[in-house]
Amino acid sequence: MTSQPHPDCATRTDREDTAFSAARPRLFAIAYRMLGSRADAEDVLQDAWMRWHQTDRTALQLAEAWLVTVVTRLSIDRLRAAKTEREAYVGWWLPEPLVEPESDAPSPEAAVELAGDLSMALLWVLERLSPEERAAFLMRQVFEQDYSEIATLLGKTEAACRQMVHRASERVQQERPRFDVAPEVHRELLARFAEASRTGQRDAIRALLADDAQLVGDGGGKVPSFMRIIQDAGQITKIYCELVRAMGDVRYVLARVNGEPGLLRYVEGKLESAQSFVIQNGQIVAIYVVRNPEKLAHIGIGA
Repeated sequence: MTSQPHPDCATRTDREDTAFSAARPRLFAIAYRMLGSRADAEDVLQDAWMRWHQTDRTALQLAEAWLVTVVTRLSIDRLRAAKTEREAYVGWWLPEPLVEPESDAPSPEAAVELAGDLSMALLWVLERLSPEERAAFLMRQVFEQDYSEIATLLGKTEAACRQMVHRASERVQQERPRFDVAPEVHRELLARFAEASRTGQRDAIRALLADDAQLVGDGGGKVPSFMRIIQDAGQITKIYCELVRAMGDVRYVLARVNGEPGLLRYVEGKLESAQSFVIQNGQIVAIYVVRNPEKLAHIGIGA
């Protein structure tokens, strides 16, 4: 005869599962911003789940604080290991994009995951920080934790954490100045860019690009991509025009890419890339193009 769990035990397990589920969107938001990879973030959450169920939670005063600490420390460890892998990556490494249909309102869970700056531009700069600097910066600037909490989380003094956040903030500001663009303005400009790119209108594309616009591509060695950063509006214009001539059936779909208006490009009906844009003074100053098929596999938006 199979034994049944004691009712009190079952109730406790249900409460524990509910507590973890409630914290999950925030935990994923932390892990993804630390790692730039949906798969790695999910692995970290799975490890945290296992530790959660192996821990005596009766001694925990704040379950979510404990989970945040565990996820952040696991993310730091995983990022240290990933740094070595990314140094051997073919070409430029860009984060795995989080994509949602532009027409749909974010679900409550997605709204939590996407709260705060999640842009490809920010994650690109964060790759230049050390794992602990990245954690300190995110905890303070994105998740608004007190320095005392950050110090406990990282096992450092408050003074050391303040220094790390200050140093990281300066670097982020230098490499990625913040431009606030209304979403409707962002969408309208991208719609014009998509139409001009789809039809190969060279002059229209060029007019939407700042003179020193840059393009960063990530093919991961799986598909052709640029091994250097393109920083010339004329050359970027040529690239977009030549794609239409070479591929024929090129379509663009407006979507939310990492919480901001972006474009999905389809070639012959197949998703070819997810693209993020930085806008300044009504022009495109940066384009981040993720072409690595492994990073596009989870995107379910069709052309």
